[in-house]
Amino acid sequence: MQKSQRTPKEAPYRSVFDAVIDGLIVYDLETGLVVEANHAACLLHGLAREEFIGFPLIEFIHPESQPAFKEYVRASHPGGVIDTRILHVCKDGSTFYAEWRGVVFIYQSRSCFLGIMRDVSNRIRSEENLHRRIEARTHEQDTLLAISHTLASTLELQPGLILDQLREIIEYSYGGLFALEDSMLVTLAMRGTPELEQSSPFRIHLQGPEILATLFNGHRPIRITDVRSDTPQAQFLRSFLEDGAAVLLEGMRSWMWVPLAVKNRIIGGVGVAHEKTDFFTPHHADLALSVANQAAITMVNAGLYEQAQTLAVMEERQRLARNLHDAINQSLFSAGLIAEVLPRLWHQEPDLTRQSLEDLRRLTRSAQAEMRALLGELRPSTLIDSDMGDLLHLLGNALSGRIDIPVNVTASRDVILPAEVQVALYRVCQEALNNIAKHAKASQVEIILKQEGPAIELCIRDNGQGFDTEKELSGHYGLEMMRERSEAAGALLSITSQINHGTELVIRWTPPLPKEVL
Repeated sequence: MQKSQRTPKEAPYRSVFDAVIDGLIVYDLETGLVVEANHAACLLHGLAREEFIGFPLIEFIHPESQPAFKEYVRASHPGGVIDTRILHVCKDGSTFYAEWRGVVFIYQSRSCFLGIMRDVSNRIRSEENLHRRIEARTHEQDTLLAISHTLASTLELQPGLILDQLREIIEYSYGGLFALEDSMLVTLAMRGTPELEQSSPFRIHLQGPEILATLFNGHRPIRITDVRSDTPQAQFLRSFLEDGAAVLLEGMRSWMWVPLAVKNRIIGGVGVAHEKTDFFTPHHADLALSVANQAAITMVNAGLYEQAQTLAVMEERQRLARNLHDAINQSLFSAGLIAEVLPRLWHQEPDLTRQSLEDLRRLTRSAQAEMRALLGELRPSTLIDSDMGDLLHLLGNALSGRIDIPVNVTASRDVILPAEVQVALYRVCQEALNNIAKHAKASQVEIILKQEGPAIELCIRDNGQGFDTEKELSGHYGLEMMRERSEAAGALLSITSQINHGTELVIRWTPPLPKEVL
């Protein structure tokens, strides 16, 4: 194939052409052959000038870039300058990215294309690395946010979930979540081989406060590049785990420990291991510490929630015990006394006998009503499934039998309430009647349940001694509890009272408007 020949007119420009640091290629648009190339273009492709000139340029374009290059050339027109990026192939098969800037012109009486090439492989690799790092950081931040949301939205500790989510951002071979119980660390969950997970829990005894101080490490992670090395940290780890948990290091080389601490008090830790040496980086440590801090808060909240549940059960038992003692036990005790004297009164005092029989009937009915109410509370579905009017009659009968005063209950039929609202109204009425029995010294009580349009209103009224609402409402535990319970159900509670003129309590609930009306 005939090589290009330089004319005398072109000779002065050759030195300039070869001195340009960017690659220059003259490309014949008709034949597709390289007409000229400077030293930089030849060097980029690993070719001598004689090897380059006269060959089809398309052979030096990577197959994936050939369609784009052909389109790039077709779009060129005389006088126009266009840019593109092309992947080139060198003589040895390696590749590089080049930015092209080209123009169509006439060379040696032929329509040619002058392309200016610049190797941008390093820049592209840097951009790709940056893009990968941004994607990795975005994934890490999204995962940390998801972990935070998941842990914050539950009151029950899920140790396995914590390890699973940690694995989303830190690859590890073995992982364990430990809780500090008395003088030992106990695994709450393990991740690794099935055998390892099934052999959990591990119990690691802590010999002295200095070990705790080492594990706490100023609330900073501990990274061990090689657990088999002779470094002090590696030796400490091996001696620490040899008492019941040496299996955690089998086949492992790297180890990272992250303390779980709240207010400088260690409550456990997360330990992860990997088969490669020097695997965990400072960035891994920062990520693990973020997850560990969330896990520590979750563990504390879960403990508080468990304590609250236990306390609630104890308080409910105490309340039921008080009700049994204050109402049923007293009613049965009084009934027992009456039953003992009835045989002596039967012939001597007929009128007193009839009155005693009436008192006995009232007391036994009261005890039955109180017992039905307590049994209903032991089965929460009873408070939801029963008619609200029936529940109010039950409470009224219990109070009437307890303090021997008439309780008039007026309830609209077929009042339908949401479950949480019905329970709230029942509890408020129950507390109000307890207050009447203890403090009001009333001779009559009214309970009125009525519906006005969509609103439901419950009124409890007595003619007792009343109280000064400005002085006694604030800080009164029972009244505050009634107000909180009403607000939680979306109802409004109002209390009016005057000294020697009784008390009226009204709780009013209005169903919320549908969203499309708002």
